Amino acid sequence: MFVSLSRTLEVLGAGLIALAAPALFVARGTSVWPWLGYLALAGGLALAFSVNRSLGRDLTLIAVPLVMISLISVEANLEWGNVALMGTVLSAAVVFPYAMSRWVFREHAVRFPGRPGEPWSRGEWAWLGAVLLLGYAILPVYFITSGSYQNWPAVETPSEIARLFVGVGFVGIWDELFFICVIFALLRRHFSFWIANALQAIVFVSFLWELGYRSWGPLLTLPFALIQGWIFEKSRSVWYIITVHLLFDVVVFLVLVYAHHPEWVPIFLVPAPTPVDNLVDRFYTYVYPMFTLE
Repeated sequence: MFVSLSRTLEVLGAGLIALAAPALFVARGTSVWPWLGYLALAGGLALAFSVNRSLGRDLTLIAVPLVMISLISVEANLEWGNVALMGTVLSAAVVFPYAMSRWVFREHAVRFPGRPGEPWSRGEWAWLGAVLLLGYAILPVYFITSGSYQNWPAVETPSEIARLFVGVGFVGIWDELFFICVIFALLRRHFSFWIANALQAIVFVSFLWELGYRSWGPLLTLPFALIQGWIFEKSRSVWYIITVHLLFDVVVFLVLVYAHHPEWVPIFLVPAPTPVDNLVDRFYTYVYPMFTLE
């Protein structure tokens, strides 16, 4: 069965929007790739508007927030100024598409469904328990063996601990509101579940890479993003996927504290990094590249 040219252009336009994310977030430190990301956004919108005005509008509601986010650093930083800036920009990235869709386009395509009055099923409750067990088993291995825990600052004071806890939770909630309720939901209006879910996962994983989930982190974040999209498709409850995400984030918070201060939360089976490990990681991160050819 042949796919029409217009349909091909629609998928290509949406694909360019999604593929702009790796250029904007994964390759942010380079001089060329971010500009290629902006060109991909412009090209994707041009293709979409040329064949489907409705798709073009919806992709605009994705592209504009991506540009907003690309103008700041989303690397983990607990300084008060950065917390305020990042919180403001990420909030605007959700408010903008919601307001535009509801009051300008008058389509109300961006929603935050909660399935009120309908209790979670036994399977959904069971998955929450599985999430905690999986997080406990996998996340310490990832953060400590990959050294990715160092992408988050070591917390020392009660204020820093509180900011880390709130920040991890805030970003977790935002992830689901933006990547699922905005990007996935808007793409789902025009494409099959599999296409929409794959495209939102590309953006999801790219953002998390800059946030700090590097090394082999995408082997975890990609399945997580795809599963979250699938759960939302089946449950139609943003509160459920937020709960799933926050359970993982509780473990993330504890692992980050444990990696820097194992005596504070000695609850994990993976040995905490030693000072020697930290020195080796810093050498390969900061010193070794100075003596290697690109």
